[in-house]
Amino acid sequence: MEHVLLSVHVLGAIVFVGGSAVATSLFPRYAPAPAGEERSRSVAVALHRITRGYAAFGLVVPLAGMILAGVQGRMGEIWIIVSMVLTAVAALLLITQIYPRQRDALAGPAGGDPAGLRRLSMLAGLYNLTWAIVVILMIVRPGSGAGE
Repeated sequence: MEHVLLSVHVLGAIVFVGGSAVATSLFPRYAPAPAGEERSRSVAVALHRITRGYAAFGLVVPLAGMILAGVQGRMGEIWIIVSMVLTAVAALLLITQIYPRQRDALAGPAGGDPAGLRRLSMLAGLYNLTWAIVVILMIVRPGSGAGE
């Protein structure tokens, strides 16, 4: 059972979290912008849809991770707790900032706000950095006693 949970957790992270990370990063490049800049609204719409869909399917990642940590009796380990907190931060960032700003960029006039797109790009970077830290915690597992 642990192997199945770990496989679901890792594959879900690669496909769904990775997919949403790429979509959030690329969106500002294709979102409608001021006149004179070549952009593809249809690509931006697709990236917005990927952000939403992959984020929803990505819920399997923390769910499988928590079940796996519970089965292994590791829920109290600091790296698990910090990873769960960072996962919640990434989810809140996506739900409250990135997705709504993508939606607003698509709903706005063709000459979108360049400062808004830069802000969206920065938020995508924070989202990806949060996930990078979680991956490092999953590998290093500080305080787990795994290397002792």
